[in-house]
Amino acid sequence: MKRTARIAIHEGNVAMMTACEEHRDPDEEPPPPAMVAGVVCTPSYPSCSADEAFSNAGAAEAWSDWHWQIQNRIRSTAALKQRFPALQVSGGMAAAKRRFPLAITPYYASLIRALDVSDPVFAMSIPDEREPCDPPFLRDDPLAEDRDMPVPGLIHRYGDRALLFATSMCSAYCRHCTRKRVAGQREVVVTRQHLARAIEYLSLHPEIHDVIISGGDPFTMATSALERVLKAVRSVRSVEIIRIGTRTPVVLPMRITNELVQMLRRYHPVYINVHFNHPVELTPEAEAACERLADAGIPLGNQTVLLRGVNDNAPLLADLFRKLVRVRVRPYYLFQCDLVRGVEHFRTPLSKGIEIMEYLRGRLSGLAIPTFVVDAPYGGGKIPLLPNYVVSRSPTHTVLRNFSGDLVSYPEPQSELSVYNEAPAALPDGSIWSLACGHQSHINQRSCILQDMHSTPGPASGN
Repeated sequence: MKRTARIAIHEGNVAMMTACEEHRDPDEEPPPPAMVAGVVCTPSYPSCSADEAFSNAGAAEAWSDWHWQIQNRIRSTAALKQRFPALQVSGGMAAAKRRFPLAITPYYASLIRALDVSDPVFAMSIPDEREPCDPPFLRDDPLAEDRDMPVPGLIHRYGDRALLFATSMCSAYCRHCTRKRVAGQREVVVTRQHLARAIEYLSLHPEIHDVIISGGDPFTMATSALERVLKAVRSVRSVEIIRIGTRTPVVLPMRITNELVQMLRRYHPVYINVHFNHPVELTPEAEAACERLADAGIPLGNQTVLLRGVNDNAPLLADLFRKLVRVRVRPYYLFQCDLVRGVEHFRTPLSKGIEIMEYLRGRLSGLAIPTFVVDAPYGGGKIPLLPNYVVSRSPTHTVLRNFSGDLVSYPEPQSELSVYNEAPAALPDGSIWSLACGHQSHINQRSCILQDMHSTPGPASGN
């Protein structure tokens, strides 16, 4: 590996950054020219939908063109002010924009209803003056991805799967992004040379059966360029599954074109993980994009990030997950916000995620309940966290607590336990030990509460 590539990886820069230092192949797909030369921002963005804001067919056609959406992204605080004249652009907001890239598609900007952090789309999209305030435990690369990069642009942490960076570009840059060191710093795509090195590595490691195409957002690439990546990965005989991570159905649903979908069908089995964080993002356009992918036989999962002030509300997330299942998107992960720079104001206590998971159980079908995970710092990997439903254990029984708080005695296999019937004869009903010894089958939470109320002693009499 070249010394410049090692430096780029060590410093946590864009995984494809060495592509910028080397000669790009003539047929390599660059970002759209408008994004390289500068963004074109117009003041005529719709405030609600294309139908409401565009009265002539030409403007509506432009609005529905994903290329137009990308070329007209909001990229600066001046463009923000142009789009939202009432917005107060503070020095702190400008400093946050200078530190982390800004991009919002006109479509996604049209979902903003209030110009403050009470609006979920505003909070996830607009630079916040709190972003530059970092505790010392936050990192540019909190998951140590660069450490697990054997060749530029390919992460191999788990034995049977790898992640390939296809591009460093997104159509919209989330303020909570864990790859701020990559996404948007330079909008580049993987070169043929680096793709060839990644494919060679995959070929030499037949234990890798699952490859995730990520970035950035692979769906910001031209369809032909993305197909070149998929075709190369599919050429590795040991790769069985291809996954793609994208947020375009959320922030750029018009990208999910028939051309894209038909191309993806050629490389089955393909799975796609999307990234909905709030019910307001599930617009009719977003739902149609998801259904178009599902109709092509592509299983869809959703990865939600738990964000303080945005979605750290159990009924709200229950609503989101229920609606996702309705459009054939399976809630996959609920992520604790990663320890990346600029997100301290978004982070919630771990107890909040566990509390939410406990709320969901019993109120939603298991099909609609994601796994709450912490992607551990220092490359520790994904760690699932669950409420503690095991209350106590004995050699004969395990005491479990269900979603409503009732306690249940679950008998262990008798054939392996010689002491099954040797528990003490006299045990008080209603105790955990009576369940653990099998003397009682269950304790209803409500009856337990009533019993406690009835047995509460009255006020002591005076002497």
